[in-house]
Amino acid sequence: METLTTNAVSFRVAKDDLSHAVGWVARNLPTKAAQPVLRAMIFTADDNGLEIAGFDYEVSTRVRIAAEIEEPGRVAVAGKLMSDIVSAMPNRPVEIRQEDTKVLIQCGSSRFELPTISLEDYPQLPVLPEVTGKINPQLFSEAVSQVAAAAGKDDTLPMLTGISMSIEGKDVHLTATDRFRLAVRTFEWEPTAEDVKTQLLVPAKTLQETARTLDSHINDPIEIAVGTGDSIAADGLFGLHADNRETTTRMLDADFPTVSHLLPKTHTAMASVEIGPLQEAIRRVSLLTDRNAQIRMLFSEGEVQLAAGATDTGNAEETIPCAFTGRDELLIAFNPAFLKDGLAVIPTDRVVFGFTEPSRPAIMIPEPEELPEADEDGNFPTPDTFFTYLLMPVRLPG
Repeated sequence: METLTTNAVSFRVAKDDLSHAVGWVARNLPTKAAQPVLRAMIFTADDNGLEIAGFDYEVSTRVRIAAEIEEPGRVAVAGKLMSDIVSAMPNRPVEIRQEDTKVLIQCGSSRFELPTISLEDYPQLPVLPEVTGKINPQLFSEAVSQVAAAAGKDDTLPMLTGISMSIEGKDVHLTATDRFRLAVRTFEWEPTAEDVKTQLLVPAKTLQETARTLDSHINDPIEIAVGTGDSIAADGLFGLHADNRETTTRMLDADFPTVSHLLPKTHTAMASVEIGPLQEAIRRVSLLTDRNAQIRMLFSEGEVQLAAGATDTGNAEETIPCAFTGRDELLIAFNPAFLKDGLAVIPTDRVVFGFTEPSRPAIMIPEPEELPEADEDGNFPTPDTFFTYLLMPVRLPG
């Protein structure tokens, strides 16, 4: 374990730079930790500026910003409290200095004093693995948010709380499922080696939180670091490097289930619906659903009718336009929350549904340029798509 020392550190830094940096690090610090030292945010002032870091054995974050260093050194304080203090300060330079066992924070007429946290028992920060490839930050953020919508939240099934990342050369497949829905996203990236091939399982919550912070602040390609050659994924760390930020998370030591066979290759019926009106209709109709209830959707030529509720509890109905193609009208029911989650991550104006049977999973995909025509048996092949959200239906009453 690394021995960290503290000096009488002193520095001056722009408020906005500091606020963004401490806010980002604080996101991943535990509110309650078995070891209080893990709530610490570490400030390291040196010739290269100011590094701010945090680590809870699972996730590490580091960010480096410009600062006027008066006295180099390293000091730690309660991270989330520090973030709250800095965000509330006026937009003026912030001066921070250590005096014995206290850290003084001054900005304009505002002055705070925090106790230091001893770094004697602080764990050594992990080293970022070698860079495996690069990707556009907006693309990565969108892809992660799409599949994370279907990731499980039950910690007793750890393999379902992760996002499976399958890398083969320039092709990347992200997959997540909680057994009731399944999301698959494909995209291309720039690998450092053309023959790179690996399978990773990254905690969905951590990956989504990290991806969210990349989209609005980073313009250059981000680097994904899980190692190279024979050492790829060997240390169990998933690393990201973006601009002045660096984060690692420990990957899940579990086997993600095989799910490719669950995606239907053909459909007996297809429907195209404008997402905005459908979301509004679901919001209104679901006022008559209990927490685990259902929304019934009756698809027929030119329209889809949404219904919820029962005779003894009240009911709601709404009809909106829909382009539907199938042999007969189709009645299917879904969990409204899962349905809304899927619609929220479809990046086109319209969503296309593919159905096989009312009791079998349906797919939701972004509207393609052209919908497929039925084959001689009246079945529709699944359109080529970069994103698929598969949703289990709810059993209809009766």
